[in-house]
Amino acid sequence: MIAPTLDDALAPITDGIMLAVPREVAGVPMEATRALIRRRVRGLHLVALPTSSLQADLLIGAGAVATLETSAVSLGELGPAPRFTDAMLNGRIRMLDATCPALHAAFQAAEKGVPFMPLRGILGSDILGHRPDWRVIDNPFADADPIVLLPAIRPDVALIHAPMADRAGNVWIGRERELATMAHAAAKTVVTVEKIVDGDLLSNPVLAAGVLPGFYVESIAVAANGCWPLALPDVYPADLGHLAEYARMAVTAEGFAKYLDEHVYAKRAA
Repeated sequence: MIAPTLDDALAPITDGIMLAVPREVAGVPMEATRALIRRRVRGLHLVALPTSSLQADLLIGAGAVATLETSAVSLGELGPAPRFTDAMLNGRIRMLDATCPALHAAFQAAEKGVPFMPLRGILGSDILGHRPDWRVIDNPFADADPIVLLPAIRPDVALIHAPMADRAGNVWIGRERELATMAHAAAKTVVTVEKIVDGDLLSNPVLAAGVLPGFYVESIAVAANGCWPLALPDVYPADLGHLAEYARMAVTAEGFAKYLDEHVYAKRAA
């Protein structure tokens, strides 16, 4: 379960799969993302639960993504995500627009082993016109009460980063419970961690409630500072200077290619 190298741990992520990744404040596996780009993975159906930033922008710009399903991609205060914006304007990716509650509900359906999940809040919105796979039906238990049915999202692989794991493969995710939902919904879960610790995390009364049990985990690799240049909450902050540099360089295709050469293909880390 604990892989000898990062590339070994990432072996389940192959061309054309559905890959689920977390939001920016939940532990984004950026070192793993750079490794996937170096491997030139292609044709991914990328699902970001429920939003993404640098990770999705890098994967899209590098040509790894065929379909993107999320509710937003942005660099936040640094502005729009440039490679995502360019891909959308030029039709380079298929976009499945969603909302945060809809994505969470669809993952929860897979987590529970049911084919769909009902949701009410998006009734009357324009988004229903762009998602023919979302169905509006009459509530069978009431009259004149429409409800939206969202098909379960069952990723082939969920890819996450966490502060630590033990040698049995139990992973401490802390309070970021959507990481557990992703792992429950996915066929396989690949995890990078800051460190491997001795002992059994599940036997620790303080940590156990925040542990993802090892039977949900396919493979683990150590990737110290693995979220860089994004933050790992409660562990280290984002590298705002580097993110500003990315936002500046990635505005053009030439600048983005230079960024990849310097910070991805050259295997540079923080």
